[in-house]
Amino acid sequence: MTETYTGPTNVEDIEDDADSAAATLDRQAEEILAEDRSFGVRPLRQAIREDALHARDWGRTRTGRLRHAVEENPVRASLYALGIGVVIGLLAAR
Repeated sequence: MTETYTGPTNVEDIEDDADSAAATLDRQAEEILAEDRSFGVRPLRQAIREDALHARDWGRTRTGRLRHAVEENPVRASLYALGIGVVIGLLAAR
């Protein structure tokens, strides 16, 4: 028994339900994009640049704190580094 398809045969004949949730979201998204054109390449690049500056500042702060801690207790820092190296070596040997 074969079933025959009796719906639209051409893509242009397909009617989307204008009241569906997807259609409503599409309309709302189009309205938001039409109102605010700040979604572009420049703001994204600017955001990435700002994040990179924050990461650089964070790294410099942490580096300064680490350098200060190592200068105050070089033996403790060396033992921590040795212990971490041994643990990593044991995990890598598996």
